[in-house]
Amino acid sequence: QVRLVESGGGLAQAGQSLTLSCVASGYTFTTYAMGWFRQAPGKEREFVATINSLGKSPYYDASVKGRFSISRDNTRNTVYLQMNDLKPEDTGRYFCGKGLFSSANVLERAYDHWGQGTQVTVSA
Repeated sequence: QVRLVESGGGLAQAGQSLTLSCVASGYTFTTYAMGWFRQAPGKEREFVATINSLGKSPYYDASVKGRFSISRDNTRNTVYLQMNDLKPEDTGRYFCGKGLFSSANVLERAYDHWGQGTQVTVSA
């Protein structure tokens, strides 16, 4: 079955960097887009970044554009989220999602499987 396992979260101070990884298994990774979403306490899960099945056409939420970078290694079935210049408002649980299609998508309903998430906490 489809399995997504995130790692790389932790504690960071404002201005520091973290890199998240998501290893996928149980399906043909190269066929589908991948996305990163996050959920802050008491808030809905929100879109962060997405990338298509070929590792092209990355797209970011305005709040992270210029600071975060999404990439994927199709030989390792892994998608990454490089997070630079972290801010306290980046705090939340970060989830990777498997897309329903090969094209990148910002909508949560365009993803059909999710990992358990990894916690990112940024202090001022």
